[in-house]
Amino acid sequence: MSNQNPVFIPGPTNIPDRLRLAMHTQTSDHRAPDFVEVFSPILEDTKKVFGTTSGKVILYPATGTGGWEAAMSNLLAPGDKILVGRFGTFSERWVDLCERHGLDVHVIDVEWGRGSPADQFAEILAADKNHEYKAVLATHCETATGVQSDVAAVRRGMDASKHPAMLFVDCVSSLASMEFKMDEWGVDAAISGSQKGFMLMTGMAILCVSEKALEKIEGANLPRTYFDFRDMLRANAAGGFPYTPPLQLIFGLGESLKMLFEEGLDNVYARHYRLAEGVRKAITDGWGFELVAKTPELASDTVSAIYVPDGKDSNELTEHAYNTYGVSFGIGLGQLNGKAFRIGHLGSLTDVMVLSGLATIEMAMADLDYPIKLGSGVSAAQEYYRTSARKALKSAA
Repeated sequence: MSNQNPVFIPGPTNIPDRLRLAMHTQTSDHRAPDFVEVFSPILEDTKKVFGTTSGKVILYPATGTGGWEAAMSNLLAPGDKILVGRFGTFSERWVDLCERHGLDVHVIDVEWGRGSPADQFAEILAADKNHEYKAVLATHCETATGVQSDVAAVRRGMDASKHPAMLFVDCVSSLASMEFKMDEWGVDAAISGSQKGFMLMTGMAILCVSEKALEKIEGANLPRTYFDFRDMLRANAAGGFPYTPPLQLIFGLGESLKMLFEEGLDNVYARHYRLAEGVRKAITDGWGFELVAKTPELASDTVSAIYVPDGKDSNELTEHAYNTYGVSFGIGLGQLNGKAFRIGHLGSLTDVMVLSGLATIEMAMADLDYPIKLGSGVSAAQEYYRTSARKALKSAA
C-alpha cells in the first residue's frame, strides 16, 4: 500500500488519476485526420502557459535535457560565445552540454543559494561592443537549491545595453507551477518537460521558441537530425510529426491543459505559492532550519532545499523516510549531497497532502534524533494554511 503515498520530490510529480486515464489509451494512427484535430489545439493552448502569443511550441519525445540540446543545436553555431550562470547541479549540467557542443562558454560561478547573476550579465554585455555573445542562459528554478531567478531582471540588463543576444531559459521545474512571461521577459527559447508542473509521465520535452530565435536556424550549423526544428515545424504546420510522436503523452498534455485552465492559471500559481509558504513556515518557524535559498525572494514555489543540522547526514534522513514510511523526498545534489534534502511541492498537491509529507519527514527526523519537537513543523504549516484559507474565502466572498 505504500505506493499510494504521494511523492515529495521535485519531479517526476504525482500523476492525477484523470491524467493517468487520459494517457491510458489504445494505439491510434498519428497520420489520421482526427489526430490533426487534437494536436494543433494542444500546441496553441500550451503557448498560454509559456505566456506567449507569438512563440512556437515544439514537442519532442525526450526529457528537459533533450530540450536543452534541441535549443542549442538549432539556434547556435560551433564556437558561438554564450554567457551562463552556474549556481546548482542543473545549471552546471547545462554548462557541460554547451561545452560538449563546442560552444565558447563564459561561466559566471555564483554561490549556491543565489540565482542568475543579472547584474554581472548586464556588465559583461555592456562591455561587449562587438556583440560577440550570441546567447545568455538563465535557469528560472534551480531544482538542486530551491532557488528562483529573476528572469525579468536578466532581460532588463540585456535591454539596457541594447545587446542582441538571445535569452534562453530553463523552466523545467517552474513551468505550469510558477508564472512565466515569455513575451514580457523577452525570452527566446524556453525549455520544460512533461513530468513536473504538467503532472504527466516523463518522456516529452516541451519547448517554446520566439520568432526572433527562429530566424537564427539557417545560420546555426551545429549537427542536428532528430532535433531539427525545421523538420518539426514543417510537420506541425500540417498537423503531424516528422516521426512517430509520443501519442499518449500528447493526449495527456491536452488533458493537463484542461485541468490547468479549469483551475485558472492565476489560481495554479497562487496555490503553489501557498503550498510553498506553508513548507517554508515549517522549515524556519517550526524546525528552526535554514533554506539553501539565501533570501526569501529567492525561494522557489516548487521545491525547497533544506540544510540539515551539523553532524547529520541528509541521505540517511531521506533513506529512512523511504524505507520506514514509504515516502520519497529529494536528496541533496552536487555540493549539497549529505548536507541538505529537498521537499518538492509542485504539481498535483494540496495543503492536506503537503501536511502529510511534513508529518512524515518529522517522524523520520525524530527517529534519527534531530533537534526538533515532533509536530512543530506541521503545526507551523497548519497555522499558515488555515489562516490563509480563511483569507481566501473572504476574498472570494
